[in-house]
Amino acid sequence: MPIVVNLPSEFKTIYTSIFKTTPRNGTIELITNELKRQLLEYKLIEKKLAKKYGLSFDEFKRNEVVKKKNYSFEVEEDYCDWELAIDGIATIEKASQSIKKYI
Repeated sequence: MPIVVNLPSEFKTIYTSIFKTTPRNGTIELITNELKRQLLEYKLIEKKLAKKYGLSFDEFKRNEVVKKKNYSFEVEEDYCDWELAIDGIATIEKASQSIKKYI
């Protein structure tokens, strides 16, 4: 079911003169670009933390690194960030898959 969004007429001018596309196609492009940006950000976090600890997230949990590091704030924060990044990757990939037919 299509979504109708009422935008000021200036937006149509921006789409046609700057983006060189229709508002519909421009919006699709904006959304897909934002999904790609977020996916890269989450993957960067995941990669950075895997490198920092020399483990995958599953190994990090299985080895109880948080407990072994005496529940330090830094390690617990890394755990939360890592878990958020992995969840974010799955969410973004699912969203990207669901809109693939429109791209």
